[in-house]
Amino acid sequence: MSNIRTHTIEPRRHAYAELERRFGEKSASRYQEAVYRAQPEENFHYRPMWGPSKELYDVDYSVLKLTDPYTYTDPRQFYYASFVAKRAEDYENFAKNLKFVEERKLTSRLPEHWSNVIQNLYLPMRHWEGAAQLILINGGRFAWGHSISQVLSLSSFDRLGNAQAHSSIGLTVAGGTVEALDVAKQAWMESEALQPLRKYAEEALVDQDWGAGIINVDLVDAQLFPLMHTYVDDMALAEGATVMSLLNEHFTTWYADQQKWLNPLIKTWVNDENHGEANAQALKAMVEAKLEQATAAVKPIAEGFDAVLPEKGAVDFLQQNTEALIKRYSDLGVPL
Repeated sequence: MSNIRTHTIEPRRHAYAELERRFGEKSASRYQEAVYRAQPEENFHYRPMWGPSKELYDVDYSVLKLTDPYTYTDPRQFYYASFVAKRAEDYENFAKNLKFVEERKLTSRLPEHWSNVIQNLYLPMRHWEGAAQLILINGGRFAWGHSISQVLSLSSFDRLGNAQAHSSIGLTVAGGTVEALDVAKQAWMESEALQPLRKYAEEALVDQDWGAGIINVDLVDAQLFPLMHTYVDDMALAEGATVMSLLNEHFTTWYADQQKWLNPLIKTWVNDENHGEANAQALKAMVEAKLEQATAAVKPIAEGFDAVLPEKGAVDFLQQNTEALIKRYSDLGVPL
């Protein structure tokens, strides 16, 4: 009777040739296989009719450049499969929180001013998320280097998910009537308080530099998200409106995750061996050109919170957060 034995079969190759040249002859991660040198770099055959001065993929679509774009990697190591699995988990948690709120009709127990906050300030933000999605997918198309274009594309998917989350929250408060979405759209188009943000979004949409587009979005996000989901959460808890924490949890967690890839990208730009100084000056110019407008776009929303909520402090919180935003960019190496 023969014994059953285990045989180990060594693979002939541990990775693709490109990865072996970069990392040596060792097994590669799924992220590395999905990202490194995945973007076409030559043999484009024709130039786009809408932009004949550049190739289909071209390093000059932004003034922000890297000697080797693959010096930047997503610290979360997201490629499509891992990203989809993580976001499925995140949205399952959001759906559970929303179902808990709906089944117990918790929003109907909120004081009227909190219902006004959700319907008049939260729900219209689905349109800001829609604009951010378009700006980031533009970056995903034109960025040079797949490690960058991929992370921008994945972030654009996130913005679509955020818009849907805003819609779900608004519909829950409105009792499921879709008219709430029409009211939110009308507010986005006509509300005096939202026109500065709408104008900012539309101008950012037509910025030809995809790198500037990312910064344009971040200058609003970095002031809007803490205001809407940290400050408001603290005010709600102080009043005992704990249901707001359940509704805010998704956005608070998502914004922290957003910073995990964006801050390292800014730092990589600033620290590039050949383009670092030029990138730092370009980033400085981008921030200085749009920061005042971004703050002015968010301020009416802070004033809206102060007008509705019993405690007045949103405008002061925004001022402190603007200062924190400037410090963050300075700490990343942008000379503000």
